[in-house]
Amino acid sequence: MIAATETDAGSSSLPVQHPLCFVLMPFGQKPSAGGGTIDFDAVYRDLIAPAIEGAGLEPLRADEEMTGGVIYKAMFERLILCEFAVADLTTANANVFYELGIRHSVRPASTVLLFAQGGTQLPFDVAPLRAIPYHLGADGEPADPAALMPVIRQRLIHARQAEIESPIFQLVEDFPDIQRLKTDVFRERVAYSNRIKERLAAARRTGEDAVRTIESELGDISSQESAVVVDLFLSYRAVKAWQAMIDLVPRMPPPLAATVMVQEQLALGLNRAGRGEDAERVLTALLQKRGASSETYAVLGRVYKDQWEAAAKAGNRLLARGLLDRAIDAYLRGFETDWRDAYPGVNAVTLMELKEPPDPRRAQLIPVVSYATERRIASGKPDYWDYATRLELAVLANDEDRASRALGEALALVREPWEKETTRRNLRLIREARQSRHEQSDWVEQIEAALA
Repeated sequence: MIAATETDAGSSSLPVQHPLCFVLMPFGQKPSAGGGTIDFDAVYRDLIAPAIEGAGLEPLRADEEMTGGVIYKAMFERLILCEFAVADLTTANANVFYELGIRHSVRPASTVLLFAQGGTQLPFDVAPLRAIPYHLGADGEPADPAALMPVIRQRLIHARQAEIESPIFQLVEDFPDIQRLKTDVFRERVAYSNRIKERLAAARRTGEDAVRTIESELGDISSQESAVVVDLFLSYRAVKAWQAMIDLVPRMPPPLAATVMVQEQLALGLNRAGRGEDAERVLTALLQKRGASSETYAVLGRVYKDQWEAAAKAGNRLLARGLLDRAIDAYLRGFETDWRDAYPGVNAVTLMELKEPPDPRRAQLIPVVSYATERRIASGKPDYWDYATRLELAVLANDEDRASRALGEALALVREPWEKETTRRNLRLIREARQSRHEQSDWVEQIEAALA
């Protein structure tokens, strides 16, 4: 399995061919065993990928969308057909260990293991293997990647002639090697997925029709890689094509359609399409089956919030009061499920502000939500929602200067138009509630206009 990546200096027509090296590791930021945070994206970017490239290989990291508990066909292909692999065992991530088991069962002498010292304790079954330790800085990023890269690079180079390290191959000497018949097809599928993702990114900037055109070209969705299908699904969300999102789910492979992320986003699409009761059923079933989740409860809170606003506009005060309480409870449950996720927390305190009189619990909750928000921003990987939460908290505190600064920071990180719409709506609700109590809040309208 090889990649054509550059032209050999001695020839103007023959490309240099680099074998693929598949990387098994967690994504994003994860808590470590020592109580800190590990930035796995920085570990990949600053340590693993450069070491792989230095060994004359092409790094291929698993798509983040494919780590929701489902190992699907494309993942098996990567695990089995990639000639080399690097596995980061830090945090003893269940997906990584499962994938490593598959890899060790079919590929001898070609998988390099890493782990962060202090970030995990290796289980007994893999502790004897020759894993390379690396150190982390206070920011959760590799402390000295330049010093360790040569070690990883040499281990990969040595892997081409190294002794068999797979436990299964050590026990079963005549274990058959896999056939290489699918290698070229596999390489084409990887390149194809990347091209589709680039086209979807462009289509999101154009609109729903452009995204639909790409879907029609894909043909049978059930035969596509999970990463491509999820990207298509979220592209419809980006252009607010809610019905297209809903219609796509039944055509997905059943294991992918059943993942928590797809079900949560399906519920979001149903709610935005005016089918709040169907969205509630999807989320309730998900909570019963998979347990509490801050994101699941946050989407459920949004369902109840929309129902509350509709009841209030219709003049049904008793129903509106009950739905507002349900929305607050859902958001609060989400925040209590994971205190690091400030999004459901800020929605809970915002809705507490809208009650008549305002819910006194907000005074205790706001400092906790603020702390969670600031910790997230201080991590070095903030996104739009982090600064939007800071903005909303500043408005709740009547801090016009702080709100103005947070607005600029949030606008710089907008990814999809509906994000600004959600924030603008919350600020409008706060302003209207305060105006009904004859509290001065005209300055909030200027922020709403900037988010329009």
